[in-house]
Amino acid sequence: MKIAMTGSTGLVGTALSSTLSASGHDLVRLVRREPTGPEEAQWDIEAGTIDAEALEDIDAIIHLAGENIGQRWTDAVRKRVLDSRVNGTRLIAETAARLPRNPALLCASATGFYGNRANDEVDESSARGDGFLSDVVDQWEAAADPARAAGIRTVHLRQGIVLARQGGALQRLLLPFKLGVGGKVGSGKQWWSWVSLDDTVAAYLFALEHPLEGAVNVTAPGATTNLEFTKALGRALHRPTVLPLPAFAVKAAFGQMGREMLLEGQRVAPTKIVTAGFAFNQPDIDSGLASALAHSSGSSE
Repeated sequence: MKIAMTGSTGLVGTALSSTLSASGHDLVRLVRREPTGPEEAQWDIEAGTIDAEALEDIDAIIHLAGENIGQRWTDAVRKRVLDSRVNGTRLIAETAARLPRNPALLCASATGFYGNRANDEVDESSARGDGFLSDVVDQWEAAADPARAAGIRTVHLRQGIVLARQGGALQRLLLPFKLGVGGKVGSGKQWWSWVSLDDTVAAYLFALEHPLEGAVNVTAPGATTNLEFTKALGRALHRPTVLPLPAFAVKAAFGQMGREMLLEGQRVAPTKIVTAGFAFNQPDIDSGLASALAHSSGSSE
Protein backbone atom coordinates (compact mmCIF):
# COMPACT_ATOMS: atom_id res chain seq x y z
CA MET A 1 0.00 0.00 0.00
CA LYS A 2 0.99 3.63 -0.38
CA ILE A 3 0.37 5.38 2.92
CA ALA A 4 0.59 9.03 3.96
CA MET A 5 1.42 9.72 7.61
CA THR A 6 1.49 12.73 9.90
CA GLY A 7 3.40 12.62 13.18
CA SER A 8 5.90 10.09 11.83
CA THR A 9 8.66 11.24 14.22
CA GLY A 10 6.60 10.80 17.40
CA LEU A 11 6.63 7.79 19.70
CA VAL A 12 3.98 5.78 17.85
CA GLY A 13 4.84 7.25 14.44
CA THR A 14 8.51 6.24 14.63
CA ALA A 15 7.67 2.63 15.48
CA LEU A 16 4.77 2.42 13.03
CA SER A 17 6.61 3.93 10.08
CA SER A 18 9.53 1.57 10.65
CA THR A 19 7.21 -1.44 10.68
CA LEU A 20 5.29 -0.29 7.60
CA SER A 21 8.49 0.29 5.62
CA ALA A 22 9.90 -3.08 6.68
CA SER A 23 6.64 -4.70 5.51
CA GLY A 24 7.07 -3.28 2.01
CA HIS A 25 4.62 -0.39 2.16
CA ASP A 26 5.50 2.97 0.58
CA LEU A 27 5.31 5.95 2.94
CA VAL A 28 4.72 9.61 2.23
CA ARG A 29 5.57 11.56 5.38
CA LEU A 30 3.67 14.80 5.83
CA VAL A 31 6.12 17.32 7.31
CA ARG A 32 5.92 20.99 8.21
CA ARG A 33 9.42 21.89 7.00
CA GLU A 34 10.57 21.93 3.40
CA PRO A 35 10.45 18.34 2.02
CA THR A 36 13.83 16.72 1.33
CA GLY A 37 12.68 14.14 -1.22
CA PRO A 38 9.72 12.46 -2.95
CA GLU A 39 8.94 10.45 0.20
CA GLU A 40 7.91 13.68 1.95
CA ALA A 41 5.12 16.20 1.35
CA GLN A 42 4.51 19.51 3.11
CA TRP A 43 1.52 20.57 5.14
CA ASP A 44 0.86 23.58 7.35
CA ILE A 45 -1.97 23.44 9.88
CA GLU A 46 -1.85 27.15 10.71
CA ALA A 47 -1.99 28.17 7.05
CA GLY A 48 -4.49 25.43 6.20
CA THR A 49 -2.37 24.18 3.30
CA ILE A 50 -1.30 20.72 2.19
CA ASP A 51 0.37 19.22 -0.88
CA ALA A 52 -2.68 17.34 -2.13
CA GLU A 53 -0.99 16.45 -5.40
CA ALA A 54 1.46 14.21 -3.52
CA LEU A 55 -1.48 12.30 -2.03
CA GLU A 56 -3.49 11.58 -5.17
CA ASP A 57 -2.51 7.89 -5.44
CA ILE A 58 -2.40 6.91 -1.76
CA ASP A 59 -4.37 4.03 -0.27
CA ALA A 60 -4.53 5.26 3.33
CA ILE A 61 -3.74 8.21 5.59
CA ILE A 62 -2.54 7.67 9.15
CA HIS A 63 -2.95 10.89 11.13
CA LEU A 64 -0.97 10.97 14.39
CA ALA A 65 0.13 14.60 14.77
CA GLY A 66 -0.90 16.72 17.74
CA GLU A 67 0.52 18.95 20.48
CA ASN A 68 2.06 17.03 23.38
CA ILE A 69 -0.63 16.72 26.04
CA GLY A 70 1.72 15.71 28.88
CA GLN A 71 2.46 19.22 30.13
CA ARG A 72 0.83 21.65 32.56
CA TRP A 73 -2.36 22.95 30.94
CA THR A 74 -2.11 26.71 30.82
CA ASP A 75 -4.65 28.51 28.67
CA ALA A 76 -2.09 28.67 25.86
CA VAL A 77 -1.33 24.95 26.10
CA ARG A 78 -5.03 24.02 26.12
CA LYS A 79 -5.51 26.08 22.96
CA ARG A 80 -2.54 24.41 21.22
CA VAL A 81 -3.69 20.94 22.26
CA LEU A 82 -7.19 21.53 20.91
CA ASP A 83 -6.28 23.50 17.79
CA SER A 84 -3.53 21.14 16.68
CA ARG A 85 -5.89 18.17 16.80
CA VAL A 86 -9.08 19.75 15.49
CA ASN A 87 -7.55 21.94 12.78
CA GLY A 88 -5.07 19.28 11.71
CA THR A 89 -7.73 16.56 11.47
CA ARG A 90 -10.13 18.84 9.59
CA LEU A 91 -7.41 19.73 7.07
CA ILE A 92 -6.57 16.05 6.53
CA ALA A 93 -10.26 15.05 6.26
CA GLU A 94 -11.16 17.83 3.82
CA THR A 95 -8.14 17.01 1.68
CA ALA A 96 -8.95 13.30 1.68
CA ALA A 97 -12.53 14.08 0.63
CA ARG A 98 -11.24 15.85 -2.48
CA LEU A 99 -8.81 13.15 -3.61
CA PRO A 100 -9.69 11.17 -6.76
CA ARG A 101 -9.46 7.94 -4.75
CA ASN A 102 -11.03 7.24 -1.37
CA PRO A 103 -8.14 6.42 0.99
CA ALA A 104 -8.83 4.88 4.38
CA LEU A 105 -8.34 7.42 7.17
CA LEU A 106 -6.88 6.22 10.48
CA CYS A 107 -6.73 8.93 13.15
CA ALA A 108 -5.09 8.74 16.55
CA SER A 109 -7.48 9.44 19.41
CA ALA A 110 -7.55 8.89 23.16
CA THR A 111 -9.42 7.11 25.94
CA GLY A 112 -9.76 10.50 27.62
CA PHE A 113 -13.06 10.64 25.71
CA TYR A 114 -14.67 8.64 28.52
CA GLY A 115 -13.69 11.02 31.34
CA ASN A 116 -13.37 9.86 34.93
CA ARG A 117 -15.51 6.72 35.23
CA ALA A 118 -14.42 5.40 38.65
CA ASN A 119 -14.77 1.58 38.54
CA ASP A 120 -17.23 1.40 35.64
CA GLU A 121 -15.93 -0.46 32.60
CA VAL A 122 -16.46 1.40 29.33
CA ASP A 123 -16.15 0.46 25.67
CA GLU A 124 -16.91 2.03 22.31
CA SER A 125 -20.65 2.02 23.00
CA SER A 126 -20.23 4.21 26.11
CA ALA A 127 -21.10 7.89 26.15
CA ARG A 128 -18.48 10.61 26.45
CA GLY A 129 -17.50 11.82 29.88
CA ASP A 130 -16.71 15.23 31.34
CA GLY A 131 -13.53 17.29 31.42
CA PHE A 132 -11.03 18.94 29.13
CA LEU A 133 -9.85 15.67 27.56
CA SER A 134 -13.40 14.58 26.82
CA ASP A 135 -14.05 17.91 25.10
CA VAL A 136 -10.85 17.64 23.07
CA VAL A 137 -11.48 14.09 21.89
CA ASP A 138 -15.10 14.82 21.03
CA GLN A 139 -14.12 17.76 18.81
CA TRP A 140 -11.02 15.94 17.49
CA GLU A 141 -13.06 13.02 16.18
CA ALA A 142 -15.86 15.25 14.86
CA ALA A 143 -13.27 17.13 12.78
CA ALA A 144 -13.03 14.06 10.52
CA ASP A 145 -16.69 14.45 9.45
CA PRO A 146 -15.78 15.75 5.96
CA ALA A 147 -14.07 12.43 5.23
CA ARG A 148 -17.04 10.43 6.52
CA ALA A 149 -19.42 12.53 4.44
CA ALA A 150 -17.37 11.66 1.35
CA GLY A 151 -17.75 7.93 2.05
CA ILE A 152 -14.21 7.46 3.36
CA ARG A 153 -13.70 4.67 5.90
CA THR A 154 -12.63 6.59 8.99
CA VAL A 155 -11.26 5.04 12.18
CA HIS A 156 -10.45 6.75 15.47
CA LEU A 157 -7.97 4.66 17.47
CA ARG A 158 -8.54 5.64 21.10
CA GLN A 159 -5.17 4.83 22.61
CA GLY A 160 -4.58 4.27 26.29
CA ILE A 161 -1.22 4.85 28.01
CA VAL A 162 1.31 3.57 25.46
CA LEU A 163 4.08 1.70 27.27
CA ALA A 164 7.54 2.40 25.83
CA ARG A 165 10.81 3.11 27.58
CA GLN A 166 11.73 5.64 24.89
CA GLY A 167 8.81 7.98 25.45
CA GLY A 168 5.47 8.72 27.04
CA ALA A 169 4.47 8.10 30.65
CA LEU A 170 6.71 5.07 31.24
CA GLN A 171 9.86 6.96 30.27
CA ARG A 172 9.08 9.58 32.93
CA LEU A 173 8.45 6.93 35.58
CA LEU A 174 11.60 4.91 35.01
CA LEU A 175 14.14 7.13 36.77
CA PRO A 176 12.32 7.54 40.11
CA PHE A 177 11.37 3.87 40.14
CA LYS A 178 14.94 2.77 39.34
CA LEU A 179 16.11 4.97 42.22
CA GLY A 180 13.65 3.21 44.53
CA VAL A 181 11.52 6.30 45.14
CA GLY A 182 8.53 5.28 43.02
CA GLY A 183 5.09 4.57 44.37
CA LYS A 184 1.38 4.88 43.76
CA VAL A 185 -0.11 8.17 42.63
CA GLY A 186 -2.79 9.54 44.92
CA SER A 187 -5.05 6.78 46.21
CA GLY A 188 -3.81 4.31 43.60
CA LYS A 189 -7.40 3.22 43.02
CA GLN A 190 -7.79 5.07 39.70
CA TRP A 191 -7.79 2.88 36.59
CA TRP A 192 -4.94 3.14 34.11
CA SER A 193 -5.82 1.62 30.74
CA TRP A 194 -2.55 0.94 28.97
CA VAL A 195 -1.27 -0.75 25.80
CA SER A 196 2.20 -1.84 24.72
CA LEU A 197 3.86 0.02 21.87
CA ASP A 198 4.09 -3.26 19.95
CA ASP A 199 0.36 -3.86 20.25
CA THR A 200 -0.36 -0.24 19.33
CA VAL A 201 1.56 -0.68 16.08
CA ALA A 202 -0.16 -4.02 15.46
CA ALA A 203 -3.57 -2.39 16.02
CA TYR A 204 -2.89 0.22 13.33
CA LEU A 205 -1.84 -2.51 10.91
CA PHE A 206 -4.99 -4.45 11.77
CA ALA A 207 -7.16 -1.36 11.19
CA LEU A 208 -5.50 -0.85 7.80
CA GLU A 209 -6.38 -4.35 6.70
CA HIS A 210 -9.82 -4.86 8.27
CA PRO A 211 -13.11 -2.98 7.74
CA LEU A 212 -13.21 -1.24 11.11
CA GLU A 213 -14.94 2.15 11.33
CA GLY A 214 -15.56 4.78 13.99
CA ALA A 215 -14.12 4.65 17.48
CA VAL A 216 -11.82 1.71 18.28
CA ASN A 217 -10.28 1.33 21.73
CA VAL A 218 -6.61 0.43 21.63
CA THR A 219 -6.08 -0.72 25.21
CA ALA A 220 -4.91 -4.08 26.52
CA PRO A 221 -7.70 -6.22 27.99
CA GLY A 222 -5.80 -6.25 31.29
CA ALA A 223 -6.48 -2.73 32.53
CA THR A 224 -4.96 -2.07 35.96
CA THR A 225 -5.40 0.32 38.82
CA ASN A 226 -2.52 2.70 39.39
CA LEU A 227 -1.55 0.67 42.46
CA GLU A 228 -1.41 -2.54 40.41
CA PHE A 229 0.59 -0.76 37.72
CA THR A 230 3.01 0.55 40.36
CA LYS A 231 3.57 -2.89 41.88
CA ALA A 232 4.11 -4.43 38.43
CA LEU A 233 6.70 -1.80 37.49
CA GLY A 234 8.49 -2.37 40.79
CA ARG A 235 8.59 -6.12 40.08
CA ALA A 236 9.92 -5.54 36.58
CA LEU A 237 12.71 -3.26 37.85
CA HIS A 238 13.32 -5.21 41.10
CA ARG A 239 12.79 -2.06 43.13
CA PRO A 240 10.57 -1.16 46.11
CA THR A 241 7.45 0.94 45.53
CA VAL A 242 6.82 2.39 48.96
CA LEU A 243 6.94 6.16 48.40
CA PRO A 244 3.54 7.39 47.19
CA LEU A 245 3.01 10.65 45.33
CA PRO A 246 0.21 12.41 47.26
CA ALA A 247 -2.73 13.85 45.37
CA PHE A 248 -2.07 17.36 46.66
CA ALA A 249 1.48 17.23 45.26
CA VAL A 250 0.19 16.11 41.86
CA LYS A 251 -2.32 18.94 41.76
CA ALA A 252 0.28 21.47 42.88
CA ALA A 253 2.83 20.35 40.28
CA PHE A 254 0.58 19.63 37.30
CA GLY A 255 -2.76 21.33 37.92
CA GLN A 256 -5.70 20.13 35.82
CA MET A 257 -3.46 17.90 33.71
CA GLY A 258 -2.36 16.00 36.81
CA ARG A 259 -5.91 15.60 38.03
CA GLU A 260 -7.37 14.33 34.75
CA MET A 261 -4.42 12.24 33.55
CA LEU A 262 -2.88 10.93 36.80
CA LEU A 263 -5.49 11.02 39.55
CA GLU A 264 -8.51 10.07 37.43
CA GLY A 265 -8.90 7.32 34.88
CA GLN A 266 -10.99 4.92 32.88
CA ARG A 267 -11.34 1.14 32.85
CA VAL A 268 -11.49 0.70 29.08
CA ALA A 269 -12.33 -2.52 27.23
CA PRO A 270 -11.10 -3.05 23.62
CA THR A 271 -14.41 -4.61 22.60
CA LYS A 272 -14.56 -3.65 18.92
CA ILE A 273 -11.06 -4.68 17.86
CA VAL A 274 -11.17 -7.96 19.79
CA THR A 275 -14.55 -8.80 18.27
CA ALA A 276 -13.03 -8.17 14.84
CA GLY A 277 -10.36 -10.81 15.55
CA PHE A 278 -7.40 -8.85 16.92
CA ALA A 279 -5.26 -10.66 19.52
CA PHE A 280 -3.06 -8.69 21.91
CA ASN A 281 0.49 -9.98 22.22
CA GLN A 282 0.84 -8.29 25.61
CA PRO A 283 -2.58 -8.65 27.27
CA ASP A 284 -1.48 -8.22 30.91
CA ILE A 285 0.64 -5.61 32.66
CA ASP A 286 3.62 -7.88 33.34
CA SER A 287 3.98 -8.83 29.67
CA GLY A 288 3.32 -5.22 28.63
CA LEU A 289 6.12 -3.89 30.83
CA ALA A 290 8.47 -6.70 29.80
CA SER A 291 7.92 -5.80 26.14
CA ALA A 292 8.46 -2.08 26.80
CA LEU A 293 11.60 -2.55 28.86
CA ALA A 294 13.12 -4.98 26.35
CA HIS A 295 13.30 -2.31 23.63
CA SER A 296 16.29 -0.03 23.41
CA SER A 297 15.72 3.71 23.48
CA GLY A 298 14.92 5.60 20.30
CA SER A 299 13.03 8.62 19.02
CA SER A 300 10.27 10.12 21.10
CA GLU A 301 7.86 13.03 20.86
